[in-house]
Amino acid sequence: MKVELVGAVRLLVDLSAVDASVQNFLLHSHSDMRNNSQGIWLQQTCTLFVQSGVQLLSEFTKHAAVWANTSVVRANFSQPNPRQQERAGNNHDEPLQSGSSSGELSGSGEAQAEALWWGHRLQMALVNTVAFRGVWQKQFLFTNTQNLPFTLPDGSAIKVPMMYQATEVSFGQFRTASDHRYTVLELPYLGRSLSLQVALPSERKTPLSCIESQLTARQLASWETGLRRTKMDVFLPRFRMQNKFNLRSVLPAMGISDAFNPTAADFSEISAEESLYVSDAFHEVRIEVTEDGTKAAAATAMVLLKRSRAPVFKADRPFLFLIRQVNTGSILFMGRVMNPADQTP
Repeated sequence: MKVELVGAVRLLVDLSAVDASVQNFLLHSHSDMRNNSQGIWLQQTCTLFVQSGVQLLSEFTKHAAVWANTSVVRANFSQPNPRQQERAGNNHDEPLQSGSSSGELSGSGEAQAEALWWGHRLQMALVNTVAFRGVWQKQFLFTNTQNLPFTLPDGSAIKVPMMYQATEVSFGQFRTASDHRYTVLELPYLGRSLSLQVALPSERKTPLSCIESQLTARQLASWETGLRRTKMDVFLPRFRMQNKFNLRSVLPAMGISDAFNPTAADFSEISAEESLYVSDAFHEVRIEVTEDGTKAAAATAMVLLKRSRAPVFKADRPFLFLIRQVNTGSILFMGRVMNPADQTP
């Protein structure tokens, strides 16, 4: 199990050192972001739902309780709590709640619903939820937002609320290994501990997949040295996303497969029961990008923007985005925006 985890994160060092160093890094990174009171709201919770009757080692539960907002919850997956199910369907906009040691499923509403849906075959499920809201270092003005065209992947265009500001940003131009050109814009959040990076194909005819499929760790690292400060006219659409994923097929592709194998799983440091394995792993993410980093107003004013001689960055077609922690380079979120108007929870 440890070897698989080390391989997944490409750490070729002593395993005992990995346990300590990785946990210390994640714990402090999480603490730094959680303690940042300068307009950043980031909540990460990791809840391990365990079928009632499975005996866990006390040392593990104590360790999980103090590490990176992790909780262990006992649950009877075959008899879901009706009150929790009802609440799961109505809490899309409430802050995520971390789990407790009670007998009820806790965590985000979407994560609860997902775990309950799979309840007929769950033995142990890992549910990770991440939610983020941030205030820009320099906020977009609501009065500058206009309904402007956004070109969809099929070539059609729709009108979406497009934010605008003239500001100094970090900007760079790059090429993939297959010679597709794209540009990257970086906007800092208040306090500059986190930033939003937007990658946009330079040519309208270049599908986003041509850029996305060739983004390697080396390509992402090149952004750090390839970005330059410059004054630009920035157009960025509002967007909001909420998605949930079953990682049952994703993690094995990263080299983590034994955890899901009833005959190969080794959770001897969690429980003395030999048959314990991970039935499923779920991930839920919620993010929204607006003028001030919080929920946008319902109405948008229409204005005429003054022309300037500054270069223009206009995200009016599909683009990639990353939210990263500046001091570590850690990527907290990575996604694509194909249609900003598609905001279905």
